[in-house]
Parts: sequence; C-alpha cells; structure tokens
Amino acid sequence: MITRMHNQSYSNRRKMRPEWVKSVNERLKDFKELQSQGFIALGGQFYPAVHYPGITMYPPVGEETLFKGYSRPSDQLFSVYAHIPFCAKYCSFCHYPVKITNSSVEKDYYLDTLNKEMDIYIKRLGLKTIKASSILVGGGTPTYLTPTQLKRFLDFFTSRINFTNHSQFSYDVDPATLLGKEGRERLKLMKSYGVGRLTIGVQSLDDRVLKKMNRPHNAKEALCAIEEAKKAGFKLNIEFIYGFPGQTIESWIDTIKKAATLEADEIQLYRIKIIPYGDYKSTMTRLFSQKPRGFNSIEEIITMKQLAILILSKNGYHENLGRVFTKETEDFSRYADDQCCKLSDQIGFGLTAFSSLRDRFILNTQDFKLYYSLIKQGKLPINRGLVRSKDDQLRWALILPLKNREVYKPYYQKITGVSLNDVFRKKIKTLKSFNLLREDDKVLALTSLGRFFADEVCQQFYHPKYMPFPATAYARGKLHPYND
Repeated sequence: MITRMHNQSYSNRRKMRPEWVKSVNERLKDFKELQSQGFIALGGQFYPAVHYPGITMYPPVGEETLFKGYSRPSDQLFSVYAHIPFCAKYCSFCHYPVKITNSSVEKDYYLDTLNKEMDIYIKRLGLKTIKASSILVGGGTPTYLTPTQLKRFLDFFTSRINFTNHSQFSYDVDPATLLGKEGRERLKLMKSYGVGRLTIGVQSLDDRVLKKMNRPHNAKEALCAIEEAKKAGFKLNIEFIYGFPGQTIESWIDTIKKAATLEADEIQLYRIKIIPYGDYKSTMTRLFSQKPRGFNSIEEIITMKQLAILILSKNGYHENLGRVFTKETEDFSRYADDQCCKLSDQIGFGLTAFSSLRDRFILNTQDFKLYYSLIKQGKLPINRGLVRSKDDQLRWALILPLKNREVYKPYYQKITGVSLNDVFRKKIKTLKSFNLLREDDKVLALTSLGRFFADEVCQQFYHPKYMPFPATAYARGKLHPYND
C-alpha cells in the first residue's frame, strides 16, 4: 500500500524500517475502511475539532446578550489568556490576523489598550483581581516585544492576577526571540514573573521547509533557543507541523528523530490546516486552491503521523493530552486541561482572544481599529459569540474532553444535568463497534485507533448546522457523520 504514495521517491522511503512499513500500512488500511464507511471526507479534507462550534461559525452578538444571566464559578477560579498579535513575519500556515511590525509605537499603543481592556473586563465581572487556575500568554509572537515592553506587559498583567491557586504560567514563544542578549533577557524576565513553561514553535528542523513556512528562524537557531530555554530552567513543549508542502517522509523522520533527543518535556504535533479555522485565510489556503497537486496526499500525511507516533514511542514519549506526547504524565498544559478537559471558565484578553464561560463563548474582534475603538469607549472588544442551547451544551461537554483526554461521566452529568448513558447512545454504540471508542461505567474515551482519528470521531457528535463539510462530502456508510 505504501508504495502508491505520490510525491515520495524510493530514496525517501528507505529510512522506513520493516516494522514501520507494516504499522503504516495497517493505519492506511484503517483509513480506507473508515473512509468507505463515511467517517472521513472523500477528498481527505481536514477540519480540527478545537472548539465547538468552530471558531469561524459564531454569529455577531453584543456584550450585554453574552453576559446576561452569567454568574461566576463557585470557586471563583478562571484560567486566563492574553494575546499579543505581533510577528516578525507572516507564517504561510497561519490562519489568524497579526500585524507584521517592529514599531515600538504600535506595540506600546496595543499594550496601553490591552491594559485598559483588563480593567473593563474585571469590572464587568465584579472582581478586584482574577483568581487564576492557569495562565497562558500567546499570539502572534508574545515575545516579539522589546525586553522593556515585555516587562511593562508582565507588570500590568500580573498585577491583576491572584496567583494563590494557579497551577501553571505558560508562554508561547518563537525561537528567534530567545537568542542573543535580548533573548536571554526575555527568558530571565519571564522566569522572574513566575512563567514556568514555554511552548516553542519550532515547526520543522528542515531549513528548506522552514523557508517555505516563512519562519523567522532556521533549524540551528531553533536548537539554540531550546538549549537557552533549558538552561534558564523552563519546562518545554516544542511544536511541529506535518503534511506541509515540500515535506518528505525522509525529512519528517529526521525531524522527529532529532526532536526525540532534545529532552523536551512535551512534543506537540499539528497537521497542516488548509481550511481556515481562524479569521484569516493563510497562504496555504490560497495555494491549495490554485495548485492542490503540490500538496502531500492524505496517505502521506497519515504516514507522517504514524511514523511520528512510532518514533516518539520508541524514545519513551506517549500521547498525553490530544496530539501532545510526553514521557511523564504530569507534563502537559494546565491551561489546555482547564479549558478542554475540566471545561473551566476561561477569560481571554486581546485581539481575537476568546472567553469560554460555562455555557457561553465570547470572541473578541479580529480588527485592530475596532479593538482600539471599542476599548476607548469603555466597552469590551466583543463582536461574536454564543450562549449555548441545551443541545449545544450537551455536545460541547462531550466533544472537548473526548478530543483531549476522556469524558468522565459523573462530571458530564454534573455540568449538563444529563447522564451520558441517556444521550448519543446509538452513535456511541456504532463508534464502539468500529473500535473507535471504549467505555465503562465512569469513562468514555478514544481507543488507540480513535485517538489517531480524534477530530473525525469528535465530529460524529456535531450538530449538522456546525459540520465543516456537507453530507455529500462523505461516502454513504454506517459512520456517515450525519447519521443518528
């Protein structure tokens, strides 16, 4: 089966061990069988089950509607996110609006506005400070600030956070921003403000691929950044994208083999996304519409994912949270766990940031001018969102924890008021019959096969109005997602 993959020469496949070939062929056989049953879209299209509904599907709605009837959680704890939307370059895979600028004036103005937004939000919730369970600062490139600006941000941001009960303070970083004198200064600053975990967007260790990604760093710089972060004492998560145009099986094997030797606490894998899942169409979206044959086939993408799992497993890494591989079970993003497994209330600050408040989802504007204007008027920069219906809530409370870890039935009933034993039973039974789900009295979870196709399993529970593809995109079979 593997010999029929296009775009890959024989020399690119020589690095595959016989046992790898067997494992990959078994996974490709699974894919063909599941696709024939209507489980995977016929064109191999991919849409990540990151939120429910998808981030682009939320309707326009006002601030008053979204906060009407909301009450704070009984423990008063929130996970907290802040967004810095500036970058040195626009990565060709990115689906989010960012500003490519090194202007201190622009960044200072954004920080001024973000500072005010936090005050408006805290007042809206009737708080003095935010009692945080976990914290993440992301972007964009949140370290694409001068050390002076970074200190200023951390000063006003942390002054509004009560750290008494927080479990983790994480930062997303770009390798290039951790290098040299300024890079070391940024690392020292973050550490001094309590940041303990970094996610480094390495994406590839192949310079040719990094250039096509339009990344602001090369492989050598990425490795240096990892070493600098380790020296500074941070827990490390390093990210990689697979299925990127121009990526070969050979280069992917080399990247993952190297990654497994870097002693990172976590290794996170992302499949290239063609369909926009944010408020911007990436370069990849446009290129795919023009030259789809220049992209890896779905068989090649599945091969890359299975090879990564095999190589990481051989080196002691196993999937912990969804698509995150660790050696130790305690090494994972507490922010992701709070948001997607515990379904905790979460507040987001900044352009495009979102808040997930128990039964509602609130999305900030993606437009810089509107963001600045609304906050200047003393309003939150909200333009879309949803107060979930009962049906929405039942699906949301199943999809997010299922994708990322497991659904704990007593907790599901606690937050929805409905027993999981009484809903989606026909769908669950069908998925179990294809070895995609496992279940006992307390837990509903993905099997090993289900984890490999986690996004598609979760989409089985989407309401038809939120499905990413029409019914005609799937073969008619027992696993057609519009069934039941």
